[in-house]
Amino acid sequence: MIRDVVSVRDRSRIHYRRLGQGPGMVLLHGYPQTGHMWRKVMPALAERFTVVAPDLRGYGDSDRPAAGYDKRTMAADVADVIRTLGIQPVVLVGHDRGARVAHRFALDHPSLLTRLVLLDIAPTYDVFARTDQVSARARWLRYMYRTSAYNPAAIEEDAVQEYVRCFRQPGAMRAGFEDYRAGATIDLEHDGADRDTKVAVPTLVLWGEAGGRRPQAPDMLGVWKERCVHVEGRAVLGSGHFIPEEQPAAVIDAILRFVGAPERKA
Repeated sequence: MIRDVVSVRDRSRIHYRRLGQGPGMVLLHGYPQTGHMWRKVMPALAERFTVVAPDLRGYGDSDRPAAGYDKRTMAADVADVIRTLGIQPVVLVGHDRGARVAHRFALDHPSLLTRLVLLDIAPTYDVFARTDQVSARARWLRYMYRTSAYNPAAIEEDAVQEYVRCFRQPGAMRAGFEDYRAGATIDLEHDGADRDTKVAVPTLVLWGEAGGRRPQAPDMLGVWKERCVHVEGRAVLGSGHFIPEEQPAAVIDAILRFVGAPERKA
């Protein structure tokens, strides 16, 4: 696996992992994690794709600048990575916060995209319409891994320590706060302004059917049908929020089936 950095337009450096050869596929992690969360799915996907898993700005080993945590800027970072590596157009897969970036990317950079996969997230506008103080406070590392997963053991201790290493770095906590602050302010404004603009590429939505965290919308597929021209999706059985770690085989097979590649042999 190659690990390197790309300098984006504001001179921030975005760290990424790269594996495999073929058409481009980009995997965007959620919170509170990094590109390391794709460790269980990258090797299989890399048999058919050039797979790139960046750390979003402010996360992992990417830079943590003072500004730029709105999803429009973070999506532009991803576009810069894709263009620099020359892997466009790509299949874009996003989990949690990364899926918010992926949704914004699909609206702002459609020419760089072939298909979109969104994991366990609802649109920003719809989520903030339902957020209360209790759900907003229940968001931190081991607590989140334990309560949002159906099988917390799927996030092994080595992975927890990797995430903790990254969040202990200077500025990492502030960057995470800025990400969420943007979600409740400028991202909400952007998403509200684009409520009538639909994602044009085929879109797959997956969400966990089990665990302590309830779906972010009562009808996850229905809410995305309002935002996408062509969308399909389903709940992933035996998984909570952290689907790529809890049920990696289901994620791999769903993505390959969606993009038209042969499924893995059992």
